[in-house]
Amino acid sequence: MRKQGSQHHIDTLAALLLFGVFAVCVLTVLLTGADTYARITRRDGVTYDRRTCVQYVATRVRQADTYGGVSLEVFGGVKALVLRDWEDENYITRVYYHDGYLMELYSEADLELFPDDGERIMACDWMRLSLEDGLLTIDLLDPQGEVTTLRLTLRSGEGDGV
Repeated sequence: MRKQGSQHHIDTLAALLLFGVFAVCVLTVLLTGADTYARITRRDGVTYDRRTCVQYVATRVRQADTYGGVSLEVFGGVKALVLRDWEDENYITRVYYHDGYLMELYSEADLELFPDDGERIMACDWMRLSLEDGLLTIDLLDPQGEVTTLRLTLRSGEGDGV
């Protein structure tokens, strides 16, 4: 009679041990998967921000790419991309870097404004602009230290640089 009770305890102990090993394996897989998911999500977020910033500038330039519609100027001590409104040349959009952000300012062309007056678009560490012979080059440094370069050939073939 004692042997059966002892056998029953060993079977129960073996089942509990097997269940414990299974639970540890499942927990390990879940934690590994969660860590991998978190890393991929962070990486995709950084990539998304970088691409969004560059695509924003590219889209704004393409919208203004008419004869004399894209130029560079010094605005409040920073170099700014100036995009003329093709429907009303009395209005311009300035895209520039100021205080850790890519900024945009839409205003009347002759209105005296300052870089602080613009709207923050996205965080970035700096932006470098050049426009030569219809080739616009924009270098953006994101907060993670990655430089993204955008080169656009203006369809209008025009453009003057500072």
